[in-house]
Amino acid sequence: MESTVVSRPAPDVPVKDRPIAVRPIHPTSSRLAAGTIPSQPLRKPSVARRLGAGVLCAGLAALGAAMVYRLVETPRRTLPQQAHEPEHVTAARYLNGAAAVLSFSVLTDSAMEHYRGAYHNPAMYLAPIVAASALANSIHMTATPEHFGIARTMLASIALATGLGGFGFHTYNIAKREGGLNLLNLFYGAPLGAPWAMTLSGLAGLAGSRLVAESEENQPGRLLGFPAGSLLAWATAAGLIGTVAEAGLLHFRGAFRNPFMLLPVTLPPVTAIGLALAAINPGFVRWAKPLLQATAAMGMAGSGFHAYGVSRNMGGFYNSSQNVLNGPPLPAPPSFS
Repeated sequence: MESTVVSRPAPDVPVKDRPIAVRPIHPTSSRLAAGTIPSQPLRKPSVARRLGAGVLCAGLAALGAAMVYRLVETPRRTLPQQAHEPEHVTAARYLNGAAAVLSFSVLTDSAMEHYRGAYHNPAMYLAPIVAASALANSIHMTATPEHFGIARTMLASIALATGLGGFGFHTYNIAKREGGLNLLNLFYGAPLGAPWAMTLSGLAGLAGSRLVAESEENQPGRLLGFPAGSLLAWATAAGLIGTVAEAGLLHFRGAFRNPFMLLPVTLPPVTAIGLALAAINPGFVRWAKPLLQATAAMGMAGSGFHAYGVSRNMGGFYNSSQNVLNGPPLPAPPSFS
């Protein structure tokens, strides 16, 4: 049986002269969403973005008012010049230093992580801005802990409120994803524990500001109606447990490939228990202090391990635009300190 081959007629127009079919572009696809870094296509504003814009405006207004008042206010000295610094002033200096460390960690971490998220929600700008102002405020409070000012307390309160609000936004980011609250979304969604570093920074600043008034009132320092020492011990213990949960989740995602990855989920819980016992019985302070020092040293060393983790990725720090964003977070470990 013979087969017949049917040849297609040659086109009248040469191939090189044929018009190229171009998909029509939607008129709005060339427009960019305002405030996104890197720039993102314009979409219909969601309820979360509108709420975020309102939160950003309110937060910036409160922060601006507090900073202006901070510049014009003259903090009063709570005690005369002395050769020996009182214990409560030394404690306030340490608290303000801790607030500065946490603020720096939040500033760098939120700036990088929110840049990776393209600042899609306008409220994402608030975290690094508030952290920067809290850092400057904490450094000055560390240098002059014996002075008391209302504006100092206001800036610390704004940092605390920003952390609580950030936790709400991060929870929404995970809840809206397909599957809701599951391990996959906890691994790759907004980190639930990150905003609490800002909250603890504000709490430390509030405590430091409150303690300097102790000499004037001649009574033990109190915070939110509770003894400052016990409340801070409980708050630090709770903060350590939250940080351990965040580190444990992400190190579990990394399969604990390095044995040192087990340290952030073993030492801080012991320290938290020691702090809780010290809050109940002051006799345990002598055990809690070395545990706190070891935890602080572990936090500083953790940045070195994370830097090594970034360098092991393809291109190392020469490809920093990708590896720093997607590798182990460099600013995260000092949160333990």
